[in-house]
Amino acid sequence: MSLEDMYQEIILDHYRKPLNRAPSLDDEAVAVHHSNPLCGDEMGLRLRVVDDAVDAVVFDGEGCSISQAAASAMTDAVIGRDLKDALDLTEDFRRMMHGDEPTRADDLKDGIAFQGVAKFPVRVKCALLGWMALKDAIETYERGASAHTVTHEE
Repeated sequence: MSLEDMYQEIILDHYRKPLNRAPSLDDEAVAVHHSNPLCGDEMGLRLRVVDDAVDAVVFDGEGCSISQAAASAMTDAVIGRDLKDALDLTEDFRRMMHGDEPTRADDLKDGIAFQGVAKFPVRVKCALLGWMALKDAIETYERGASAHTVTHEE
């Protein structure tokens, strides 16, 4: 099995059996909603923070296999990380989606499987949807916002 085939299997596995997919989260700090009007992907993300770290993050919504699988992989990569580290990891994933080599491949965990998506510009926004929702949620939390919904179009 080639590395590309293995990455495709990882993406399909996250799509078929997503991690941390749930419509709600007890004691959430922030809820955000992001959409990609070009393809119709929609994602709600809920974040719970304890001691300035990502204690829990869940997502729900509708979309292509790339957007849903990338969000699943993202949740696994960031739970337990302090907020600054989670933002830094989000930036590393964003740069990877624009063709740069990731500097934190091990920390991205299964998120590294999306590296090949950068070859398909039309799919990059799909892969970034959940990661950008996380960035928005953390920045909203850091501004002192309580649980609410912010809607963005990517």
